[in-house]
Parts: sequence; C-alpha cells; structure tokens
Amino acid sequence: MELKKDYKGRDFLCLHDYSQKDILYMLDVADFLKKEKAAKRRIDYLSGKTLGMIFQKNSTRTRVSFETGIYYLGGIGLFLSSADLQIGRGEPIKDTARTLSRYLDGIMIRTFSHDGVVELAEYADIPVINGLTDLLHPCQALADMQTIREHKGQLSGLKMAYIGDGNNVAHSLMFAGSKLGMEVAIATPADYVPDAAITKAAQADAAENGGKLIITNDIKAAASDADVLYTDVWASMGQEAEAEKRKQDFAQYQINMELLSYAKPDAIVMHCLPAKRGLEITDEVIESPQSVVFDEAENRLWAQMAVMALTMCD
Repeated sequence: MELKKDYKGRDFLCLHDYSQKDILYMLDVADFLKKEKAAKRRIDYLSGKTLGMIFQKNSTRTRVSFETGIYYLGGIGLFLSSADLQIGRGEPIKDTARTLSRYLDGIMIRTFSHDGVVELAEYADIPVINGLTDLLHPCQALADMQTIREHKGQLSGLKMAYIGDGNNVAHSLMFAGSKLGMEVAIATPADYVPDAAITKAAQADAAENGGKLIITNDIKAAASDADVLYTDVWASMGQEAEAEKRKQDFAQYQINMELLSYAKPDAIVMHCLPAKRGLEITDEVIESPQSVVFDEAENRLWAQMAVMALTMCD
C-alpha cells in the first residue's frame, strides 16, 4: 500500500483537527497494517526511524502498543520518563521540543497537561502524537472506531452510548463519533459533564457530518437502542484523592446486564481499560459474548501504527 503523503510531518493531537475523510483513511491504513502483519508481509514503512516516547503518566497499553508498533514498522522506540528528561527538572518545554527534534523522527507523549502537548508540538520540528492528556485521548478513540467498524461493518448511523465521567476518553469519542456520522449519547452525573468547549466543537462536527450528539444524565435513555455501550473508570490517574466521592457520585452509572438490556440485542460493549470490575462495569458484562474490550485493546496497536506510519514516513 502506497501511503498518502498528506499527513507527513503533521501532529496528531486531536481528532477535531481531521476531516471525516482523513479519519476513515487512517482506519483503512490501520486495517491494512493489521492484515499485512497477520499475513507476515513486510510493513517496515519506518525503517531507520526513531520515536521518542515521553511518559509522564504510566501505562500498560500505551507503552507496549507504541513500542511494539514502531518495531513492527521497522523503527526504534525510546522510552523516556520524567526522570530521564530535563523537562522534569524545569527545562522549558520549547527547549526540550527543539532539542529532541535534532535526535528523533517523532515524539509520542502521554502526560497531564494538554496545553503542554500543544506547546511541545508548536516548537518541535517533527510530528508529535498525543498518547493521552487530561483533556483528550485521540489514539484510543481511533482504535475504538476501528473496533466498532470491524464488528458492525459501518460507523455512520450507529448509536454509541458512553456511560460515566465526561473525561478525556469521552471528549475524543465525541469528536470521533460526530466526525463519522454516528449518534453519540454521553450520560454523566450532573457535576461531571464534558467540557463545554469540547461539546460545542463536537456539536459542530456532528452537524457538518450527519452525526448527532446528546449530553444527558439519563443512562437508560442513552443506552436505549444503542449499538455500542462504552464506559471508563470513574477516577482516572491523578484523581485518586477523589476516588471515594466519585464512587458515590457514579454509583448509578454502571454498565450491567440490566442496562445492557436497553441496548440493541446485538450491541457490543467497550471499555478502554484498565477496568475496575464491579464499579463502572460488572464482571458479568465484561466477560459476556457482547464484550469486545480485548479486540479494542489490540486495535490500539494497529491504529497507532497507522498514525506513526502516516506522520513519520518519508
């Protein structure tokens, strides 16, 4: 497959920055890479390339999928923790960005501040990939769209219900689903609704691309006739001090067999993992035939490989 050069050197920070056509092409590349690797055919689009992977937030799936992905593509991944970088000792982000640009072909960063990632991308001369911030998680949403399309054969016209915190995962799902013509229903407690600016931008994306975005506190209305039920942990990394309060606030926002009964009979269930079984999702649901959470976890690899190949290729 001859990759388009339209994305070479481009940052991957937010799915709102991309058109429906762009996102569908990324998904096509992800599907292609998955099939080629399974057939043991060469996919070394990034031979000789080096990806710096900055982790200020720990992760199982992000680290392993990016490190494996760059290896499959023929390149090398360098794990960089806060302890490895002068950025952790007060070096300005812009200095780190310009220095790393002299050594690397791309940067993936998983961190807290989204503004910090935007600044890193502004000053870097190489593509920056957002592996997660407190505001957005675009790699996860891209993998989610790949998973839904694999199981449902389409994206446009489907209903996806997200139950839980209006967090970074919810924000990126709002952008992805709205861009791809889905009906996205976000059900959260009143004090945990998605960011207002994100909601406004996603509403505009939905209007432009034939999608629909609903923000509600009613989990049954959100789940009603849904093709996809999705949830995430109630307390994300960095919110440990709020865990007990959130446990009380989200007590009614659980995906269980009762809630699943409101969705379509062939609905699939998704979770970006790690899951707190018995809290946001029951063990019975996550182990049910309708659960695709491990297909979803695998597709982080292929979706991120697509992003790396497209942004870092010659």
